[in-house]
Amino acid sequence: MSSSLRSNINFIALISANTILSAAMPMLIILGGLAGLGLAPSPTLVTFPPSVQMLAGLLATGPFAWMMGRYGRKIGFIVGGALAVVGGALCVVALMQSSFFLLCIGHAALGAALACYQYFRFAAAEVVSEKWQPIAISLMLTSGLIAAFAGPQLFIITKDYIAAVPLAGAYGALSALSLIGIAPLLFMSKPVVSKQGVGARSDTNKRAALWHRPVLTAIVIGTVSQAIMVLLMSPTPLAMIGCGFSEETAGDVIRWHVVAMFAPSFVTGFLIKRYGVTPIAVIGLALTILSAAIAASGLTQPHFYGSLIVLGVGWNFGIIGATTMLVQVVPAEDRAFVQGANNTIIALVSTVCAFGSGAIVTSMGWTVLSLTAIPPLVLTLLFMARFAPVRTES
Repeated sequence: MSSSLRSNINFIALISANTILSAAMPMLIILGGLAGLGLAPSPTLVTFPPSVQMLAGLLATGPFAWMMGRYGRKIGFIVGGALAVVGGALCVVALMQSSFFLLCIGHAALGAALACYQYFRFAAAEVVSEKWQPIAISLMLTSGLIAAFAGPQLFIITKDYIAAVPLAGAYGALSALSLIGIAPLLFMSKPVVSKQGVGARSDTNKRAALWHRPVLTAIVIGTVSQAIMVLLMSPTPLAMIGCGFSEETAGDVIRWHVVAMFAPSFVTGFLIKRYGVTPIAVIGLALTILSAAIAASGLTQPHFYGSLIVLGVGWNFGIIGATTMLVQVVPAEDRAFVQGANNTIIALVSTVCAFGSGAIVTSMGWTVLSLTAIPPLVLTLLFMARFAPVRTES
């Protein structure tokens, strides 16, 4: 897949680290709301810890892009993993001391770590030849398939490990897992990402690159795909528990949602090579609309399973399509700036969705929340019909 042994070593190190570190994501989907439910001083603040997590990710995205552009991917990912270790430990202490404030601080550190992990897919594309970039991005996301099974299962096994403090064991396991995930990064040769062009262009020229039509289209697709996924996924455990389902059932729905997010990655890259970026991205957005329609049509267990599974597949096609488009159209000298701006915009909109989802679910219900997801998706498809770039193939 790559042109040299050095590139192979880097790709193996990246995918190994991402496989381990990504297990934190499905665990946090379950943990954030449940921990908030136990410690929040008000029902309206139940989803505040995961919302703070999203906000911290927003604030950390730009600095991580700068750090990786200046010091390389290796240093950036190690710092991100270390933040996850600290964040998990803080949440354990928060639960032991019944401190909602400390819980939010812990989730802030975890949110910064998750923001860092968003650069794994870009790093994967940088260590292989251009024609293999869609495949490398897809394979990097397949590591999340293991996380889909390992994360929720680890939650179930460890959530009551500290009997007197529910959920503390799961946060402790998350911290330990993150420490293990740092190890493969130590084997990366450096620098992984070329530093050519860092600081070589003016801020005006870099900002202008964001308005280049293919770049703007990629950012819009990625932002909407991620934001709607967050909008529907984040409050799912709370909505299910409110409908009388158990924590285990809610965890299983999240498990299969995450499976659906990453399992298609085995073929998405090849589909992009065969049919181009735009058709795959369109299919992803259409599937996400279908997911919202399924969610709005009922509150039974099959509706929750069906909606979240279709949502996962839609996200996969949308995010891989957007990432591939961005990698292929952005020159090396603008890469760090554009990737940082892209992830910051995605984090900003996703943060708004995370905050809004809890308020909508608790005040107006799951059905209304599901219906609110449809208009932005339709508008994005209309935007693509006018501004989508020509077919991009490798």
